[in-house]
Amino acid sequence: MGTESGWGSVVAVGTVPVELGAVGFTSVGIAASFIAAKMTSTAATANGGGVAAGSLVATLQSVGECSGQDDQSQEMIQPG
Repeated sequence: MGTESGWGSVVAVGTVPVELGAVGFTSVGIAASFIAAKMTSTAATANGGGVAAGSLVATLQSVGECSGQDDQSQEMIQPG
């Protein structure tokens, strides 16, 4: 067995919400003009108008929403 402390994994998991916010998956929704908006649009188009539950985009959106960051200053995409 190795003697790794596991801190690398904790740091990596802790930075995921920050990185997701940087590409547009924020705690208040998908930010307009970010990669997340393009991913959402592409996924919705491919799925006939909606993002499929359990898809990569849906999962990233859920993780971004749970980030707890105050991202309200970014312009959000409002549903139809």
